[in-house]
Amino acid sequence: MALEHALLVALSERPGSGLELAGRFEKSIGFFWHATHQQIYRVLGRMETDGWLTVETVPQTGRPDRRVYSVSPTGATALADWLAEPLAMESFRSDLAVKLRGASYGERGVLLQRVRETLADHETRLAHYCELEKRDHPVPADLAGADLDQYLVLRGGIRLEEFWIGWLNEYLEAHSVS
Repeated sequence: MALEHALLVALSERPGSGLELAGRFEKSIGFFWHATHQQIYRVLGRMETDGWLTVETVPQTGRPDRRVYSVSPTGATALADWLAEPLAMESFRSDLAVKLRGASYGERGVLLQRVRETLADHETRLAHYCELEKRDHPVPADLAGADLDQYLVLRGGIRLEEFWIGWLNEYLEAHSVS
């Protein structure tokens, strides 16, 4: 996936300025597709040049004009084409997994502390995801369309965090007896 596709999805959900998109990335899409503010602005410019986006300039008092991006028909076609492409198998690439495998060749106590810190990060993210689920999707059975898609992606994030928490706890428990 390219950043362009993540932006097309976000703008299909709701038009917005570059700053708004950067904020939305930090709160939702950024959990599974990271992009810096600079990358977002650079790609938005390219997408506008390529005709994938339309831009409405909104005057502001005392500040530069705000540029609000929307998906153009050409962008909608590009997104639909990308959505229809076959998927490659997701790859699992993890520094943590390599470190766990190599733990016997270094200072295990230091690595175990890093594992505890990583576990705490995953527990924090899981709590955040669960709060989003409770706040934004209190009755999942009533969801359809884009709302259902967003909910199911959130559920995937919850399940991934549950996996990490379970695996890291298993690792820590196995080494608490050794």
